[in-house]
Amino acid sequence: MARKRKGEGQTALVTGASMGIGVDLAECFAKDGYDLILTARSEAQLKDVAARLAAAHKIKATPIAIDLGVPGNGAKLAEQIAAQGLAVDVVVNNAGYGIAGAFKGSDLGQQLGMIDLNDRALVELTHIYWPRMLANKRGGVLNVASTASFQPGPLMAIYYASKAFVLSFSEALWKEAEGTGVHVSCLCPGPTVSQFRERAGTGKTKVASNLGSAMASAPVARMGYRGWQKNRRVVITGGRNRMLASLVPFLPRRTVLGIVHNMQSPI
Repeated sequence: MARKRKGEGQTALVTGASMGIGVDLAECFAKDGYDLILTARSEAQLKDVAARLAAAHKIKATPIAIDLGVPGNGAKLAEQIAAQGLAVDVVVNNAGYGIAGAFKGSDLGQQLGMIDLNDRALVELTHIYWPRMLANKRGGVLNVASTASFQPGPLMAIYYASKAFVLSFSEALWKEAEGTGVHVSCLCPGPTVSQFRERAGTGKTKVASNLGSAMASAPVARMGYRGWQKNRRVVITGGRNRMLASLVPFLPRRTVLGIVHNMQSPI
């Protein structure tokens, strides 16, 4: 008799699942037998990912293309999931983006869009499925933030602030869920090889010159998934990133702001 995998009989909803960390997180869950609901804006990419993971890991993978940056689309996604007779046990809030540059002269729509996708949609989906998780005493939430969560980010102010919200919200939920069987983790990657930099426009900043130490997305995802399995409150990928994050509270805030401003400045 085949040994039952940890996630069999459960379903994980993964947002931003068409590329990068989202795909690799979905694969971590699939390997453990979780069925998947994959969502992102790109229908073609989602279908390819769903087909590959379903075949490789003998699970059911359902792609649903939707833009979660549009207010109210979290609820619409939940309606589509329910209409297909599916239930969600784990929410992996990975969808998000950043925009580099000074706040002055920035596009207001893009700035507000970061808040809508990085924060509002994350809260919306978590709020929808949280009661079921607590009632079932299993499953949970894996939120993807960033090492940007640990300090303000001049020249990328909204992105850093949006990820600080994700970290704070995740830690609070972790405490609320303590002892219930529901796991909550916040994954905080440092520089990661992905398409994030292209959309963010950070390729010509000083921080980009340090991307030789960037981690591949697959090990980042594995660390996040293992941390979530163990119900670790915060998962920071990489020893250097953990060290830098731990130093922030002990440095004068003015110094921290100067360091980040310098790293985010154009080359």
